[in-house]
Amino acid sequence: MPSRLPAGGGSAARIAAVRLLCTAAAAGETLSLPHLLALPPVAPSPAADELARLLLAHHNPFHPAESPLQILSGGGVSLTGDLLVQLLLRLRGASKLALSLLHAARLHPSAPRPPADAYDAVVDALGRARQFDAAWRVLVDAAADGAASPRTFAVLARRYVAAGMTRQAVRAFDDMEAFVGREPDGGEFATLLDTLCKYKYPKVATEIFNKRKYKYEPNEKMYTILIYGWCKVNRSDMAQKFLQDMLDRGIEPNTVTYNILLNGICRHASLHPDNRFDRTVHAAEDLLKQMRDRGIEPDVTSYSIILHVYSRAHKPELCLCMFRSMKERGICPTVATYTSVIKCLASCGRLEDAETLLHEMSAEGVCPSPATYSCFFKEYRGRKDMSSALHLYNKMKAPGSQTAPDIHTYNILLGMFIRLNRHGTAMEIWNDMCESTVGPDLDSYTLLVHGFCDCQKWREACQFFMEMIEKGFLPQKITFETLYRGLIQADMLRTWRRLKRRVDEEAAKFGDEFKLYHIKAYKR
Repeated sequence: MPSRLPAGGGSAARIAAVRLLCTAAAAGETLSLPHLLALPPVAPSPAADELARLLLAHHNPFHPAESPLQILSGGGVSLTGDLLVQLLLRLRGASKLALSLLHAARLHPSAPRPPADAYDAVVDALGRARQFDAAWRVLVDAAADGAASPRTFAVLARRYVAAGMTRQAVRAFDDMEAFVGREPDGGEFATLLDTLCKYKYPKVATEIFNKRKYKYEPNEKMYTILIYGWCKVNRSDMAQKFLQDMLDRGIEPNTVTYNILLNGICRHASLHPDNRFDRTVHAAEDLLKQMRDRGIEPDVTSYSIILHVYSRAHKPELCLCMFRSMKERGICPTVATYTSVIKCLASCGRLEDAETLLHEMSAEGVCPSPATYSCFFKEYRGRKDMSSALHLYNKMKAPGSQTAPDIHTYNILLGMFIRLNRHGTAMEIWNDMCESTVGPDLDSYTLLVHGFCDCQKWREACQFFMEMIEKGFLPQKITFETLYRGLIQADMLRTWRRLKRRVDEEAAKFGDEFKLYHIKAYKR
């Protein structure tokens, strides 16, 4: 890793990179958008880990209510409210089991009343599986127990929007008054706009904003959210329109507003050939100048966005140039800053430099995120370097490691080893993922089923396809069709018929246990 600013790369873009820093002040704290949606974090709890593993390993997929009832009745487990919440957070990938546990806890005479966090966690799990009728029934139960809150409706609305059901999300927001006893306030309205914009529905968000801005007084937060939504779908013209509307109303934009505009300029810009890259850098420089003219100093996020542009353009020398200059001027890099530079170095094949920067990052007291390590895993995947990938993976999951693998780490490794026909290693990683309770999710199962279909391992493909359905995940249409087409072409019609019969049995048997909750049976 070079210890000084690089002398090479003397293009106009390099000069602009240094010029971006010439008037930078020390970074301030970046304002954040509202986070009414935040569920409690998964806190360390050996008891919750063990109970989650026990339930996942031994539950009956056709009668998932049996295991929770046995644990609560005869298992000798003292299920406190906090333990219940932590257990439900670990079961968010198994919506049926999470619902069974909450239902058993509500009806058990000696168990405490489930807290509001428990209901919100189950609503989130059911929404992930698109079981919205069941989620509404849980919400009704929460209201009956006095546990329904604005966050419950925010979580439900988020899952509706994630499923593309924006109108239902707005109706859920409007129904909040009937359950909570008051109308939504401006902060909760901003959260709805934020959810729509994050999932790339700024048109719907704008329509709602225009209809209701006389009821909810617009502020810089609402305008910033709408600007973010239009930038996310690469409509900088609409973003600029809302910025002008904001200024016309006498509302001053803040650092977050300008950082979002800067990200909109840089994130979707085409950077090849070099003249487009230079044009993007100059546009970013003009926006930073506009910030300073309004008395708003760029912060570390502003420069991290520029670094990300250099990373996308595969300009490692420019990345290092700006990174070192930031540090010299007292701007402390964040995890995102380090990750952008590491990503650039790794994607350009400079893994030794990337590893040196990773060690420097830890020495500076900045804990790497799973996304930081994913930069290395993606490069190892491209190089088909299985030994290096396993070495880094074992380092992440070792006791005392500051950063544990997340679901994206596991999915990258699963896809890599299945593609390289290392199914034994892939199954070891799968088992680690199940034991860690961070997954699997729909993407994990889809990777396995498609991978086994590509290798014509039909038994394993059918096994995980069925397991996916039993866990409450509805396979994508392409997954169903891939498995069906593969079995027919392999002259395994009898296997297909047995699989379809099991799917029909699952749909019929599961429906009887939760008639009140309107669980939708799996349908092709």
